[in-house]
Amino acid sequence: MKSKSKSIFVAYDTSNLKKIKRIISQTQTDKLKIIPKFGLQFFYSKNGRKFLENYKSEFFLDIKASDIPKTITSALNSLKDIKKIKYITVMANVGLKGLRDFQKQAKMINKSIIVCGVTILTSLDNKSLREIGYKDKVEKLVLKQAGLLKKAGIKGIVASANEAKIIKKKYKNLFIVTPGIRLPGDKLDDQSRVKTPKFAFKAGASAIVLGRSIHSGNIKRNIKRLIDHLN
Repeated sequence: MKSKSKSIFVAYDTSNLKKIKRIISQTQTDKLKIIPKFGLQFFYSKNGRKFLENYKSEFFLDIKASDIPKTITSALNSLKDIKKIKYITVMANVGLKGLRDFQKQAKMINKSIIVCGVTILTSLDNKSLREIGYKDKVEKLVLKQAGLLKKAGIKGIVASANEAKIIKKKYKNLFIVTPGIRLPGDKLDDQSRVKTPKFAFKAGASAIVLGRSIHSGNIKRNIKRLIDHLN
């Protein structure tokens, strides 16, 4: 597998601006297609939004919008001054109307934005779903949500590598983003449905999300581990 042929979203899960800048600097390489992913922890921080307003490269804003249609579309509209958002997330469980409205609003503020619908979080497993009240298993729920995203006109889906293969088989044109990715031998931490980068791409992922496997410890060494693993 050519390591440059697939997208790598590096998750910057910190509110420390100095650390964010260090990770950005040390993950630069011409051997990988790396795109920064900023989540709620950084976006909610004192300097987070201001930093993203002035960010010069395209990035992934992982806000996981989840509320009634009016609220999530209004929230999205309030982001129109942040020009470099390329990818943005909404929870699939907001329902068909919420997804359609979110997609429509995204295109109104920036035609190049790719909306990604988040399915079942990778911290959850079948036992967790039963505790919440779901009767269906993870795979069945994810596939059902994939159909909902497709119906809403949304181009991207966020699901674990375990479900990437069945999504790819039924919905070939969806841009599949797989979080819960770890390099071989790394700790799982709070994740349940975890796979390696190579497994995810072979299963059909269009892009993967890596966080702690990259920025825990020596970042440049971890980038080299990732390149070696993919090659």
